[in-house]
Amino acid sequence: MITRVDMHSHTTASDGTFHVKEIVARAIEKGLTGLAITDHDTVASLSEAVKEGEKAGIEVVPGIEISSVYNGMDVHILGYYVDYEDDDFLNTLEGLRDVRKVRNQMMIDKLRQLGIDITMEEVEKEKKGKGNTGRPHIASVLIQKGAVSTMKEAFDKYLGRGALAYCNPPRISPFEAIDIIKKAHGVPVVAHPGLYHDEELVLSLISYGVMGIEVFHPDHGEEEERIYGQMADHFQLIKTAGSDFHGIRSGVVFHGDLGDKGIDMETLIKIKKGKIS
Repeated sequence: MITRVDMHSHTTASDGTFHVKEIVARAIEKGLTGLAITDHDTVASLSEAVKEGEKAGIEVVPGIEISSVYNGMDVHILGYYVDYEDDDFLNTLEGLRDVRKVRNQMMIDKLRQLGIDITMEEVEKEKKGKGNTGRPHIASVLIQKGAVSTMKEAFDKYLGRGALAYCNPPRISPFEAIDIIKKAHGVPVVAHPGLYHDEELVLSLISYGVMGIEVFHPDHGEEEERIYGQMADHFQLIKTAGSDFHGIRSGVVFHGDLGDKGIDMETLIKIKKGKIS
């Protein structure tokens, strides 16, 4: 019986530091009975994760977090119970990852212009497997070089929105991300809406057909939880919760730890019922 499920986590298939077996083991250690794997723009870990979950007696929800851009701002859309073996879906994700590679190189170029000696080869070495390269990998190299002391400082000073090395090449819109997830028979959910500081955008996504809102997230305070919880209730959307666990870097848990945020069985059933057949 599923009683507690963390709906947002990352593995080494994208920018997490835990392999599938490690993240499933940690979920069990934290008392979870379910875990959604939602790597950035890839489903590479899902087949192994689902099998590992079955062996360990924990339900693994096959998911994804798609990166998009709206008015120059990063917007992420979570997708749950996607068909991770669908060829069209896999081909679309490959194109999204190509844009991610361009962005990484642009950020590295900006860092070099700022006088930081950093190369793509160094960043690639920070990956724990064959997964996507992302900003946390760049941040790890910045820490090693003494340019910053923590992951937070790396994002605040260089890699976060509006920071010195931040850049955002053209990408799909969040509306297109919703279409991609629905076409793969998944349930689209707005990820951490409090980070966008744009309630009108969230309302537009609701009008377009998003099916849930990640109300509970480590970067949300009580005010964000109130605003987006009320919004979800008003439009009869699913309220989800996730730790956004990325593993441990420099001895510190990145974002929340597994189980810090989670949903119950009743909510998971709603998500399953929302799956597009």
